[in-house]
Amino acid sequence: MKVIIADDSDLMRERLKLILESQNNVTVVGEARNSIEAKKIIEQLKPDIVLLDIRMPGGSGLDVLQNIREAELKTYVIVLTNYPYPPYRKKCLEGGADYFLSKSEEFDKLGIVISEIQAKQIN
Repeated sequence: MKVIIADDSDLMRERLKLILESQNNVTVVGEARNSIEAKKIIEQLKPDIVLLDIRMPGGSGLDVLQNIREAELKTYVIVLTNYPYPPYRKKCLEGGADYFLSKSEEFDKLGIVISEIQAKQIN
């Protein structure tokens, strides 16, 4: 599975890469530091999964999510944020995010979510 990480934190992207690369059949094919880069690289590489932060320079993760859904890409979107407030959760899930995780409280669930997505791909 091809994965793109869109997060403005270098440290977070590195941490996510370590987790993802420990999963079977998962390859990080791209990274984006802001929403403009994210939109561009997602369009080019058409990943299976996008890990998406909400707050990024150049626009928001919500803009990126909308762009993915308008392009009708068959991409799973996992919103991973430090802002897990109910209004954000609602807006992301209504906007087409497949998962919404808090970086501080649900970070350890990422491996489980990736495994769930892989199982869906097989079936």
